[in-house]
Amino acid sequence: MKRRDFIQKASAATALVTLGGLGLQSFTNIDKTSKITILHTNDVHSHIDAFSPGDGRNANKGGVARRASLIESIRKENPNTLLLDAGDIFQGTPYFNYYGGELEFKLMSKLKYDAATIGNHDFDNGIEGLYAQLPHAEFQFLSANYDFSNTIMDTHTKPYKVFIKDGIKIGVYGLGIELNGLVDPSMYKETKYLDPIETSQDMTRILKTEEQCDLIICLSHLGYHYKNNPNKISDLALAKATKDINLIIGGHTHTFLSKPTIVKNIEGKNTLVNQVGCYGINLGKIDFYFDSDKNKAAKGTSIIV
Repeated sequence: MKRRDFIQKASAATALVTLGGLGLQSFTNIDKTSKITILHTNDVHSHIDAFSPGDGRNANKGGVARRASLIESIRKENPNTLLLDAGDIFQGTPYFNYYGGELEFKLMSKLKYDAATIGNHDFDNGIEGLYAQLPHAEFQFLSANYDFSNTIMDTHTKPYKVFIKDGIKIGVYGLGIELNGLVDPSMYKETKYLDPIETSQDMTRILKTEEQCDLIICLSHLGYHYKNNPNKISDLALAKATKDINLIIGGHTHTFLSKPTIVKNIEGKNTLVNQVGCYGINLGKIDFYFDSDKNKAAKGTSIIV
């Protein structure tokens, strides 16, 4: 099957979900709406090459070159596309051990990533190691709940960024997991961790009210869900406890979802939560449709690379 046909069939297999509690009547003629495509990865962990043919369940999957071809074909279909990553870019293959993250950031820049958040493994060469590789990253790092003000990373991340595609304002902000207990304190130095739910309430207020965004996306490295630790803040918990987030793109727990999970937020409206496993095996693809009144609906899928 041709790649283009596969993408269309994979997308068509997912249901159209309205956001904001609206009916589907606005979206009966999708050709007359604005379409924004969100592509995303998480926990790639320095996997540059595809898995080998003899690699069990991941045989022949992944690889930056294949992901690049897939992304290029989707962008040709819809130029109004954002490409995002939810952290843990580093650590997992000898490429990281040898180059320290330089190759990962250079390749992400060539793929024209728009933004990424920071995962716990991105501190594996210390905060100085992360800082040293920033010149190779031609995309924005977003982190709203890591306070880097007393560290070398001060001013090198932003809490959020607003993108405009086809007249639609898209606000994206980043959240990281609590580093204490996961990362040696000597690696993250005086980085302060701020509560993700409180931070999200601030971010959504700014993006919705001040920036007047039509679509709000959280890039999260909190983890999808913790069955044995319900008090730990996860993406599902974040979605339930907040409002105005349309999409949470997750990472950390290496959760393979074939399509986004729909969660009712604190106002009873739909929030999408998605995560595409790890190692660049899958590429997340979510299409948002806006009618002339900027009511929105979405459908999403996970594409095997």
